[in-house]
Amino acid sequence: MKILNWAALIVLIIGGLNWGLVGIARFDLIFLILGPMTAATRTVYLLVGISAVYIAVISKKLIKG
Repeated sequence: MKILNWAALIVLIIGGLNWGLVGIARFDLIFLILGPMTAATRTVYLLVGISAVYIAVISKKLIKG
């Protein structure tokens, strides 16, 4: 389970950094690398969303250590 937690956290950080770039510089790195709404792009965005929900659900457990 610890591997899943780390994987979700890493994906969430990547997504957060990407959205930070979008907000600051209007630069979407995922779009640049994978193309305009390809299946791969949508999959990355979906994984970021799933990771966010997962981390939100287990956040109490993560805080306690």
